[in-house]
Amino acid sequence: MNIDDLEWQSRELGGYPPVLVDLLVERGHVEQLVRAASRGAWSCARAAARELCGAGELERALGVLEAYVEVGWEPARWAVADALLRAGRGEQAVEWARPDEAGLASERTCRNFAELLVNVGRVDEAIRVLTPHLDRGWMLAALVELTDGQGRDEQVLELLAPRAERARSARGEERWNLDASNAQELQARVLERAGRINEAVRVLGGDIAAGRYLVQNTLEAYAALLRRNDRMQELCDLGTGEHAHMALPYYVKSLEDHGRADEAESILRRFIAADEWDRFRWPLIDLLGRLGRFEDAVEVGRPTFDYHDACLLESVVHLLVEAGRYDDALAILDERDAEYVEEHSSWFHSNRIWLLGEAGRYEEALVYAKTLPTGFYGLASSTAWILEELGRVEDALDLLRTDPEVDAWEAAALLVRHGRADEAMEGMPSIADLRAASRWG
Repeated sequence: MNIDDLEWQSRELGGYPPVLVDLLVERGHVEQLVRAASRGAWSCARAAARELCGAGELERALGVLEAYVEVGWEPARWAVADALLRAGRGEQAVEWARPDEAGLASERTCRNFAELLVNVGRVDEAIRVLTPHLDRGWMLAALVELTDGQGRDEQVLELLAPRAERARSARGEERWNLDASNAQELQARVLERAGRINEAVRVLGGDIAAGRYLVQNTLEAYAALLRRNDRMQELCDLGTGEHAHMALPYYVKSLEDHGRADEAESILRRFIAADEWDRFRWPLIDLLGRLGRFEDAVEVGRPTFDYHDACLLESVVHLLVEAGRYDDALAILDERDAEYVEEHSSWFHSNRIWLLGEAGRYEEALVYAKTLPTGFYGLASSTAWILEELGRVEDALDLLRTDPEVDAWEAAALLVRHGRADEAMEGMPSIADLRAASRWG
């Protein structure tokens, strides 16, 4: 075990990725996680510690994490603190994780420590830990998130006020790189949760009207604020005016909420007809999908299906899949011409196999897979899934194990799904070998 390998696992989700670890947790295979942790699999160690804590085995959980702490792996220190907290030993967790001077200079460390402090009820101390870092937007967001429901809204608003003022003046002063550009939307959010909704709307709405904001997220936050609080007139003005490209979807969803879907559709079609960039097609497709009008939704998206930019083909396919309309999704794929298929070959072929499988057309999917070039990216994984669905588990395993492009965890996951967790974990290579074989090592 070494820091370099641990960083690779964390950075690339390498070795034992979340899909495999979550599957082991779901099936109750804690002992297999513990064994993998002893081989340097950090994702397994973290999950094993969490599961052991849940079962009341704190000392064993700490034992799983011990080797990682000893090599200086910082996430393991926080996992120990989490384990202590879960075991009801919050004050011990705080003292274990308390940062030194260097740690207090680290934004990430302070964010983690502040969350721990809030969890043990030491909210004011958490705020003090965060305060030196509040000129960074993500830390400002952490302050708002961690104090939600903690009775500190007025204190938080005092900290937000000067930063919101800087954000208001930044555009006029051409300070485009202001980090805490989210201060205005955060201020409005805290005003809203403090029950000062009219003030939140007045302040943020005034900033939008005067153009005193830096990023489009602020505009979206205002539209969402209006929708949450049923401010229909202000939302209509925003959604149908100069900011329609961002705010109209919020307005039409609000109309739908009020039983006025026909009006929402009419407005969207009017905007689509006047817009040369097709920015309003997806909100209409989304609306029609919620109304169960899938044929109409497809027709709205169809003009974009051969675009290089702003193509809605994949989005429409997923809309149909979510509705269980697999054959309709396949029909749209099969309308593509040879030039399109060649240009998007990886996406097209893998999705066609997937859709045939979802539609239960397994034999047809296998026949189709055999027509594709050997070594086609993702082909082995897609074909193995079809074989598994047909109950041909050994054939699927052989395919996954013999294709050099397939990651080892895929065969392991298949084995776990079929009650062979010990075999799955025994067959996993070492972390060093997994890293060496990785495309992203």
